[in-house]
Amino acid sequence: MDKMGKYIIGLAVFMHLFAAACTYTQKVRDGKFAVERKQYAVAIPMLKKEYSKAKTRLERGKIAFLLAESFKATGQQVDAIDWYRVAYDNQYGIEALKANALALKQAERYSEAIEAFRLLGLEIGSPYEYRKEIEACEKAIQWRQLAFKPYEIEIVSFNSRAADYAPQLYKDNQLVFTSDRKLSDKDPTYNWTGRSFSNLFVVNLESRQVTPFEPELNTTNNEGLAVFNANYSEVYFTRCFGGKLEDSYCKLMMSKWDGNSWSEPSMLPFVKENINYGQVTISKDGKTMYFDCNDPEGWGGSDIWMSQKVGNEWSTPRLLGRSINTNGNERFPFLDADTLYFASDTHIGMGGFDIFRSYKVNDNWIPAENLQTPINSGADDFGYIVDHKTARNSQEIEQLGYFTSSREGGDGKDDIYRFIKKVPPPPPPLSPEDSLKKVEKPLAYKMILDGYVLEKIYEVPNNPSSRVLGRKPLVGAKVRLAATTGERKDIEVGEDGYFSIDLTENADYRFLASKSDYLTSSENFSTKDIARNPNVQEQRFEVEIVLEKIFINQEIVLENIYYDFDKWDIRDDAKPTLDKLASDLRLNPNIIIELSSHTDCRGNDRYNQQLSQRRAQSAVEYLISKGISPERMIAMGYGEAVLRANCVCARCTEEEHQLNRRTAFKIVN
Repeated sequence: MDKMGKYIIGLAVFMHLFAAACTYTQKVRDGKFAVERKQYAVAIPMLKKEYSKAKTRLERGKIAFLLAESFKATGQQVDAIDWYRVAYDNQYGIEALKANALALKQAERYSEAIEAFRLLGLEIGSPYEYRKEIEACEKAIQWRQLAFKPYEIEIVSFNSRAADYAPQLYKDNQLVFTSDRKLSDKDPTYNWTGRSFSNLFVVNLESRQVTPFEPELNTTNNEGLAVFNANYSEVYFTRCFGGKLEDSYCKLMMSKWDGNSWSEPSMLPFVKENINYGQVTISKDGKTMYFDCNDPEGWGGSDIWMSQKVGNEWSTPRLLGRSINTNGNERFPFLDADTLYFASDTHIGMGGFDIFRSYKVNDNWIPAENLQTPINSGADDFGYIVDHKTARNSQEIEQLGYFTSSREGGDGKDDIYRFIKKVPPPPPPLSPEDSLKKVEKPLAYKMILDGYVLEKIYEVPNNPSSRVLGRKPLVGAKVRLAATTGERKDIEVGEDGYFSIDLTENADYRFLASKSDYLTSSENFSTKDIARNPNVQEQRFEVEIVLEKIFINQEIVLENIYYDFDKWDIRDDAKPTLDKLASDLRLNPNIIIELSSHTDCRGNDRYNQQLSQRRAQSAVEYLISKGISPERMIAMGYGEAVLRANCVCARCTEEEHQLNRRTAFKIVN
């Protein structure tokens, strides 16, 4: 049931807004069972006991990894580091080493993290894969050594031992924030965290008194991440819910103040099914909204989108460009005039989520800038807002505001911090020689794109159904470039899979990469939404093109293809994966594929076979609608005849059942 797993990795507390709606009252048999049902707080003592009784190294390694994952999910980073290493030392494999390296980075043990990432690259046979993580650790060390740091921060007094996060300014010198502190002693426990479900709270900034926000908004679901329009007559917030047989998804809600109470919240009209929505921010005039969600039509992970108010209706959202969004996660947008602050775990940062900013130049966004330390840390830093209400008592203060962090030294799992941003000192005067050079040789602005052609590294070589360990440069590939500027070029990449080109502003680029015995693939890049940063003379970007090796009659699983219970319709969240397959088929017109669907071992054999056949046929018909000839595809439903997980059906875990429930294709000619 864990469809949101990739989306929610990161913020230990914010994750539980996006948890799958498992049955938490189900009796827990053992630590592994508790982890599968996201009951991490319950799992930890059980797993410790099981580890002490384990008889083999392999068994200890598996239990140690589950313990590390449980500590990570509950925000106990130091314990997670130790247990990941124990898991790796007990033969769990490179997954434990990777998690250990990332945890070291988040703990700001950057030198140790660099060595762990280097070891990890050697283990999988590709130093390329973790070069950006190493670069980020090196940057973090440099930022900590800077002489001038513009920010001063302090933890606020109204934090609790629970998680407190995502503050927003409210009327009458108040702050509304999200917390999983108890509303009352009768609150149920959320077994993911061992604490309560999240709700909205309000604090009086003078008295520091904290009370629950309006009862019309707080329910037994997870609520949070509220934002208000300029006159506080409207509130936009997130609520996570689903039916009895459905997963919970977080949706954007809106409520209006009538002078006495808040109206019954309604869902924003553009919200889609089976997608998680997060933080909203509204422009001062109330006509523009930015929000984050994990729509599969984005760049990857969660992205920031924009919608504009036309009359009384919000327009169809538009995805922001590559100055803001990456193939990872961008969340918690906050708009301050023409500056957008947001959190990202993929732009070069210090650990988990870092806070970045961008601002508009000629209606385009400049590439994201990291706010550096002490705003950012190795932990998760997010929810940055600017306070324009509080008077600045000094001309040396440029900005006041709040943000959230899960760093060590706080009161709870996530805590709210207040910041003061100081006016930077004037730059030192230029020497006469430097002044002359500046006049004589003005530097030209350049945009450079670094490209890499890669192939996947499989855990079992030449088995595309085995786990992907990483990517490595593909030697001998060719790249054909076509741009809207009219530029056409054939490029042969080097042994490191690398090529580089100079970019032109306001242009679209298409790269077609190919090599014998590999499927041809393409990637696009656009400079249309990218503004010049006036403080940067050379701006570099990156594109990666991964080529799939051709394996005849070997199954390749299509990720993120899900069907509703007892249904075979193609869901919206499955379409991007099938669209990518359609694109690959168009680029490789000579291949013929078998597209297959499989069920798990539960249920009637005949029913499973018929259901899987209908699902496979639905996928084929969708590809036909995208222009793929039906003669190039064979639909096959295998039911439960070809299982991947080797387990007795009654004892299979939910993870093993999910491994068996899959849609795949194989090249047959």
